[in-house]
Amino acid sequence: MSIQQVPFITLNRFEPGFRDEFLAGVASLFDKTQFVGGPIVAEMEANLAKYTKSKHAIGCANGTDAIQIALRAVGVEKNDKVLVPDMTFWATFEAVVNVGANPVTVDVNRTACHWDLATFKQAVEQFKPKAAVMVHLYGWATPDTLEIRKYAKDNGVILIEDGAQCFGTEIDGQSILGTAAISTTSFYPAKVLGASGDAGAIFTANDEWAKNCRTLINHGRTDHYSHGMIGWNSRIGAYESLFLNMSLRHIDARIKSRMNAVKFYEESLQGLPLKPVRAGGKVTENGYCAVAMIEPSLRPALIENLKKANVGYGTIYPGAMSKQSGSAGHLAGKIDNGNAHYISQAVLNLPCFAYITPEELQYVVDTVKKSF
Repeated sequence: MSIQQVPFITLNRFEPGFRDEFLAGVASLFDKTQFVGGPIVAEMEANLAKYTKSKHAIGCANGTDAIQIALRAVGVEKNDKVLVPDMTFWATFEAVVNVGANPVTVDVNRTACHWDLATFKQAVEQFKPKAAVMVHLYGWATPDTLEIRKYAKDNGVILIEDGAQCFGTEIDGQSILGTAAISTTSFYPAKVLGASGDAGAIFTANDEWAKNCRTLINHGRTDHYSHGMIGWNSRIGAYESLFLNMSLRHIDARIKSRMNAVKFYEESLQGLPLKPVRAGGKVTENGYCAVAMIEPSLRPALIENLKKANVGYGTIYPGAMSKQSGSAGHLAGKIDNGNAHYISQAVLNLPCFAYITPEELQYVVDTVKKSF
């Protein structure tokens, strides 16, 4: 049967037997009335820690909470300045505001689509922040990750790493999440490692920060009816933990499938106005997004052709943080070189998900080629 449409993403492609095994597990948890917490959560956290080689992995309700909890756990307080990239998802900016701190947006590098060391240094010197949230967008990381980590440490800036899109991403052969001082991720179902509902996690080797995170996700409890901190109700669910546990067994195969798609686009679209972009330096990406750039004036016509051919697409993300209407009144400063805004107008993401078929990939490529 010929392909007539390709979704941008689909959430219904799993390994043989996955669905039945999950539903059997749900029935077991239901019979035991294990809905929140319990052994399945501890098992899932242990498996996350093992995969990322992190000392502590702490599950929570979602990726946004994970950032907020990490910020609070490391001591970010009201009116502290926190650097965030001008190119990220709104949750990064929002989390800083939600803990009472003041975000400073810092532009990204137009080529790497992430922070570079020079601009990060400029921001630290100019704004003297208490902390910074470095975002590993697209399932990549900046080639300057290790240098930014060192500079932040040497200059007393606490570096939190938002890895909502980078589960399985590596730098210099090691897990981004596991080697960060403290990092967070999201298990929203569309992620590379997604749950059966919303969920997130924090990773750290720091015992005090890990203890703070566990306290904060459970109402600041020090024991059942004693509360040492003002926290959240951000406990991860048992069904989500079951789903994550099962998915972790297949994560390498899913990442390989996604990366096959990314490489196919890179090889097949050479010489066209739509130019695939890959991670640079020592970064090994996870295939979360198939990223390409096009001259902004050409993007609308290509999008129309994709729509006519029933090919899904994304523009991740269509606007800089500093230009969002919700940022008004919250920005404590910004470094704006125009790069985040340009990328937001030039980026185009083609379909990329685990177990996308060769026929679907070819249909997408044929559609793009016909557009030019």
